[in-house]
Amino acid sequence: MAQHNLLGHSGEETAARYLMHEGYTLHDINWRCGHLEIDIVAEWYGEIVFVEVKTRRDERFGAPEDAVDATKQAHLARAANAYLRLHRIDQPSRFDVIAVVGEQPPFRIRHTKHAFDAPTRTVFGTT
Repeated sequence: MAQHNLLGHSGEETAARYLMHEGYTLHDINWRCGHLEIDIVAEWYGEIVFVEVKTRRDERFGAPEDAVDATKQAHLARAANAYLRLHRIDQPSRFDVIAVVGEQPPFRIRHTKHAFDAPTRTVFGTT
């Protein structure tokens, strides 16, 4: 596995441990459905939290969370809608971003709650 992939994997593991330590219930890590992907799906007091994890060695080229641009947000919204439909979830949801910075543990972590707004649908049934 390439070094940047190993760092990304370490960042996702670190973010998952951080969320559990903070009291979140984890539902999925690296959830995929076709070309759709969500790094972490968690729950916080009845609210489904879709978490995008961005890991960087340093912030030389900017904050990791800045990489979650409008295109990435739209992709995450599509993935979240697919997740909600597939699992038949009808609960409030939000999008968070966790930035993980460093070359090895202990990493610096920044958790941005409600990082962006995107419409999610929880419509079930046949059409």
